[in-house]
Amino acid sequence: MKCIHYRGGYKYQLRAAYACVLPELADATRAPIVTDWIELDPDGTLRLRPGYACDGASGPTYDSKSSMRGAFTHDAGYQLIRMGLLPMSLRPAIDRAFRRICKEDGMWSARAALWYHAVRIFASPAADPARERADLHAPTDRCL
Repeated sequence: MKCIHYRGGYKYQLRAAYACVLPELADATRAPIVTDWIELDPDGTLRLRPGYACDGASGPTYDSKSSMRGAFTHDAGYQLIRMGLLPMSLRPAIDRAFRRICKEDGMWSARAALWYHAVRIFASPAADPARERADLHAPTDRCL
Protein backbone atom coordinates (compact mmCIF):
# COMPACT_ATOMS: atom_id res chain seq x y z
CA MET A 1 0.00 0.00 0.00
CA LYS A 2 1.32 3.45 -0.88
CA CYS A 3 1.19 5.86 2.05
CA ILE A 4 1.81 9.50 2.82
CA HIS A 5 3.42 10.69 6.05
CA TYR A 6 2.70 14.27 7.12
CA ARG A 7 1.95 16.63 9.99
CA GLY A 8 -1.12 18.82 10.33
CA GLY A 9 -1.90 22.08 12.08
CA TYR A 10 -0.10 24.55 9.83
CA LYS A 11 -1.58 27.40 7.79
CA TYR A 12 1.47 29.13 6.32
CA GLN A 13 4.74 28.01 4.79
CA LEU A 14 7.85 30.07 4.01
CA ARG A 15 8.61 30.31 0.31
CA ALA A 16 12.08 31.81 0.94
CA ALA A 17 14.61 31.67 3.74
CA TYR A 18 14.09 34.14 6.57
CA ALA A 19 16.63 35.38 9.11
CA CYS A 20 16.51 37.88 11.95
CA VAL A 21 18.50 38.70 15.05
CA LEU A 22 16.77 38.08 18.36
CA PRO A 23 18.75 39.94 21.03
CA GLU A 24 16.38 38.32 23.52
CA LEU A 25 18.01 34.95 22.70
CA ALA A 26 21.64 36.06 22.50
CA ASP A 27 23.75 33.71 24.62
CA ALA A 28 20.83 31.26 24.91
CA THR A 29 23.09 28.58 23.52
CA ARG A 30 26.86 28.06 23.42
CA ALA A 31 26.85 26.29 20.08
CA PRO A 32 24.61 26.78 17.06
CA ILE A 33 21.35 24.84 17.10
CA VAL A 34 20.64 23.30 13.71
CA THR A 35 17.48 21.37 12.82
CA ASP A 36 15.90 20.51 9.48
CA TRP A 37 14.04 23.85 9.41
CA ILE A 38 15.49 26.13 12.12
CA GLU A 39 18.92 27.42 13.06
CA LEU A 40 19.78 29.54 16.09
CA ASP A 41 23.26 30.95 16.58
CA PRO A 42 24.75 31.95 19.95
CA ASP A 43 24.48 35.64 18.95
CA GLY A 44 20.68 35.25 18.62
CA THR A 45 20.53 35.00 14.83
CA LEU A 46 17.51 32.89 13.91
CA ARG A 47 17.27 31.35 10.44
CA LEU A 48 14.22 29.60 9.04
CA ARG A 49 14.57 27.56 5.88
CA PRO A 50 12.17 27.65 2.94
CA GLY A 51 9.28 25.34 3.68
CA TYR A 52 9.17 26.11 7.43
CA ALA A 53 5.51 25.99 8.45
CA CYS A 54 3.62 28.09 10.99
CA ASP A 55 0.03 28.25 12.16
CA GLY A 56 -0.05 32.05 12.38
CA ALA A 57 -1.76 33.70 15.31
CA SER A 58 -3.42 31.30 17.73
CA GLY A 59 -6.57 31.85 19.70
CA PRO A 60 -9.59 34.03 19.01
CA THR A 61 -7.78 36.51 16.79
CA TYR A 62 -6.84 37.06 13.17
CA ASP A 63 -3.64 37.03 11.17
CA SER A 64 -2.36 40.27 9.68
CA LYS A 65 0.78 41.44 7.93
CA SER A 66 1.98 42.94 11.20
CA SER A 67 1.76 39.55 12.94
CA MET A 68 3.36 37.20 10.42
CA ARG A 69 7.08 37.66 11.20
CA GLY A 70 6.31 37.57 14.90
CA ALA A 71 4.21 34.42 14.53
CA PHE A 72 6.88 32.56 12.53
CA THR A 73 9.59 33.60 14.98
CA HIS A 74 7.47 32.72 18.01
CA ASP A 75 6.54 29.32 16.57
CA ALA A 76 10.20 28.55 15.84
CA GLY A 77 11.27 29.47 19.38
CA TYR A 78 8.54 27.36 20.93
CA GLN A 79 9.40 24.49 18.60
CA LEU A 80 13.02 24.57 19.81
CA ILE A 81 11.71 24.35 23.39
CA ARG A 82 9.39 21.44 22.51
CA MET A 83 12.34 19.66 20.88
CA GLY A 84 14.38 20.08 24.08
CA LEU A 85 16.97 22.28 22.36
CA LEU A 86 16.14 25.37 24.43
CA PRO A 87 15.03 25.43 28.07
CA MET A 88 11.47 26.38 29.04
CA SER A 89 13.03 29.27 31.00
CA LEU A 90 13.52 31.08 27.65
CA ARG A 91 9.78 31.17 26.90
CA PRO A 92 9.39 34.72 28.33
CA ALA A 93 12.25 35.94 26.10
CA ILE A 94 10.60 34.37 23.04
CA ASP A 95 7.32 36.04 23.99
CA ARG A 96 9.07 39.42 24.33
CA ALA A 97 10.67 38.97 20.89
CA PHE A 98 7.21 38.23 19.46
CA ARG A 99 5.82 41.49 20.89
CA ARG A 100 8.83 43.52 19.71
CA ILE A 101 8.68 42.17 16.15
CA CYS A 102 4.93 42.75 15.89
CA LYS A 103 5.39 46.36 16.98
CA GLU A 104 8.32 46.82 14.56
CA ASP A 105 6.04 45.59 11.77
CA GLY A 106 3.40 48.21 12.53
CA MET A 107 1.08 46.44 14.94
CA TRP A 108 -0.84 48.83 17.14
CA SER A 109 0.91 48.89 20.55
CA ALA A 110 -2.27 47.97 22.44
CA ARG A 111 -2.84 44.94 20.21
CA ALA A 112 0.79 43.83 20.59
CA ALA A 113 0.50 44.20 24.37
CA LEU A 114 -2.74 42.20 24.42
CA TRP A 115 -1.19 39.41 22.35
CA TYR A 116 1.91 39.42 24.55
CA HIS A 117 -0.19 39.02 27.71
CA ALA A 118 -2.26 36.30 26.02
CA VAL A 119 0.81 34.22 25.16
CA ARG A 120 2.23 34.77 28.64
CA ILE A 121 -1.00 33.50 30.23
CA PHE A 122 -2.20 30.83 27.80
CA ALA A 123 0.66 29.64 25.57
CA SER A 124 2.73 27.59 28.00
CA PRO A 125 1.21 24.29 26.75
CA ALA A 126 2.35 25.16 23.20
CA ALA A 127 5.97 24.97 24.37
CA ASP A 128 5.49 21.69 26.24
CA PRO A 129 7.56 18.88 24.67
CA ALA A 130 4.54 16.58 25.02
CA ARG A 131 2.73 18.82 22.50
CA GLU A 132 5.12 18.16 19.60
CA ARG A 133 2.92 17.52 16.59
CA ALA A 134 2.53 13.84 15.85
CA ASP A 135 3.28 12.27 12.50
CA LEU A 136 0.11 11.37 10.61
CA HIS A 137 -0.32 8.64 8.02
CA ALA A 138 -2.80 8.14 5.20
CA PRO A 139 -4.76 6.36 3.95
CA THR A 140 -4.58 4.36 7.23
CA ASP A 141 -2.46 4.15 10.36
CA ARG A 142 -1.21 0.77 9.11
CA CYS A 143 1.27 2.77 6.99
CA LEU A 144 3.66 2.93 9.91
